[in-house]
Amino acid sequence: MLKQHPKGLYLLFTTEMWERFSYYGMRAILSLYMIKAMFFSTAFTSSIYGYYTGMVYLTPLIGGYIADRYWGNRKSIIFGGLLMALGQFSLATSSYLYSPQSVAITNSFFVFNNQTVFFLLGLFLLVLGNGFFKPNISSMVGFLYSDNDGRRDSAFTIFYMGINLGH
Repeated sequence: MLKQHPKGLYLLFTTEMWERFSYYGMRAILSLYMIKAMFFSTAFTSSIYGYYTGMVYLTPLIGGYIADRYWGNRKSIIFGGLLMALGQFSLATSSYLYSPQSVAITNSFFVFNNQTVFFLLGLFLLVLGNGFFKPNISSMVGFLYSDNDGRRDSAFTIFYMGINLGH
């Protein structure tokens, strides 16, 4: 069964699996990082987390529109993937700039230093990259097959197994 599908399906499977792993893995520690390393209050952390998650689900509308009207799926996926990689590097740089304080002062606002700038840049790049990446990668699976190809349904099943594996 696996040899019957184009090689592009397995590339899309792997790419989506790692994107989901990256997103949910980062989300799992995002609040902890904001509270323990950036010293944000719980309420402020919840607000940032909510805005971030909301924007992750809103920006694919814009990215899908741009892909449909101007760039196409392939260019949008590559651009989105590069933005998300830069976002993860920016978050890693933010964590590298962490320096423990002797007295932890909880903030209910942004204290703009290098750590915060890289943190916000990372979140922004992840949101923007997701907007270009997410709406286009699933449609690429459909483009691998003709409309009446019987393998198309099993291809989407394989692709969605990659999504679930990445969670």
